[in-house]
Amino acid sequence: MKEKVACIIGAGIGGLAAALRLAAKGFDVTVFEKSTEPGGKLAQFGKDGYRFDMGPSLFTLPGLVEELFTLFGKNMQDYMQVIELPMTCNYFFPDGSNIRAWSDPDQFLDEVQNSGADRHAVEQYLEKQAFLYSNTADFFLFNSIHKPSTYVGEAGQKSLKALHKLDVFSSMHRRNQKTFGESNLVQLFDRYATYNGSDPYRAPATLNMIAHLEHNTGAWFPANGMYGIMSALMKLAHEVGVRFLFNTGVTGLVTSGRQVTGVRTGDCVYPASVVVNSTDITLFYRDILPNKSMYRKLMKRERSSSALIFYWGVKLQSDLDVHNILFSSDYKAEFKGLFKTKTFANDLTLYIFITKKVVPEDAPNGCENWFVMVNAPENVGQDWEEEVSRARKAVVAKIKSVLGVEIDNFIENERILTPEDIEQRTGSVNGSLYGHSSNSTLAAFLRHPNFSRKYRNLFFTGGSVHPGGGIPLCLASAKIVDEMIV
Repeated sequence: MKEKVACIIGAGIGGLAAALRLAAKGFDVTVFEKSTEPGGKLAQFGKDGYRFDMGPSLFTLPGLVEELFTLFGKNMQDYMQVIELPMTCNYFFPDGSNIRAWSDPDQFLDEVQNSGADRHAVEQYLEKQAFLYSNTADFFLFNSIHKPSTYVGEAGQKSLKALHKLDVFSSMHRRNQKTFGESNLVQLFDRYATYNGSDPYRAPATLNMIAHLEHNTGAWFPANGMYGIMSALMKLAHEVGVRFLFNTGVTGLVTSGRQVTGVRTGDCVYPASVVVNSTDITLFYRDILPNKSMYRKLMKRERSSSALIFYWGVKLQSDLDVHNILFSSDYKAEFKGLFKTKTFANDLTLYIFITKKVVPEDAPNGCENWFVMVNAPENVGQDWEEEVSRARKAVVAKIKSVLGVEIDNFIENERILTPEDIEQRTGSVNGSLYGHSSNSTLAAFLRHPNFSRKYRNLFFTGGSVHPGGGIPLCLASAKIVDEMIV
């Protein structure tokens, strides 16, 4: 066997990033994917002239993607064009007010002031989140918090400067309420808990720094849609010699002592000097490297929320932006439904994502492609036909009350994705989008590490391990693994 042979399990964004980083290190890399195509949750589909991005819809920290091209002396702009959005999100509140979150910080502060909120309070709040991110991101996001060396290294020392401001013993909601009082800004900033599938009424206020990524660094968008990220990285991977075996699920590992020596796919064994798993960590310990104790431990922990998504081809032209939020009148009831009763609340917050606003080809002339999502509980055997029916009525009613549109009159085609569908399509346990929730003070430290404590050459990337889910964090996980492999 060649000395530097890497096998990557799973062709999601984390696995693909790991494959590219190892190829840049001189490894002979093969990626195994049980599906027919790459992407995982970052997928797309087309129907009747409409194109839809199926999963992740927000693109922040584009530099993490750009790094992958730089590794090979390539220019990302030759593979994908990236546009900075003038508005990160368009917010609609239950009281009928509207706040447009402009990418330009000063313009956003002007908007906040015009809405009657405290401009100075928002400015100070965002300065605090920028301070926290700049001093703790290296520690929490770009290094392994499961290795003692991180705590005594540069990242650990730097994070000490922000220790007194981390707010780990207050919830996101409590801190936001203390900062903004009864303002709509509380709900606006509480929503960032959903970026890792958590509950702002329980998640630590440390997570408020997520707001920094949008309000201080901006939101971006690929000129040909979110799947354009995957297309560009796949093109690069083929150019640099990464091999892909689709329709090929890994069924086990071959081990010897403290080393993994290969991966098994049915009757075939592929030798490896390094193995990187990018599939759901819970299923990994159930199906690929069976470990009943670890599997039970992971299944006991609270899982993140899922999503119910309506993909609608609509024959209308709206005044909405790329990203839009229509807030419910009882946010707390929504999260009680997500994590306690495992059902939808009566009033739901909607996220409407329209790529046609950036990519004209994504819908026919005079039409738009609406990706309408509500946060959903994990799949624990609910009657999804009944839940979807009830949620859809609430969604249609919300659109009518806020936007004044009888949306059913304009829908030309429809596809629905439930938590059950997400589980079956992506292998995410119970359809949870981000693995485990972050609804506790120690949640970040309880995420599975990016390395195996038993096997020296086994590593982990993707949204179910440290540092978490979403495109930037999956890319960060690959970067952590890259730095561990000499």
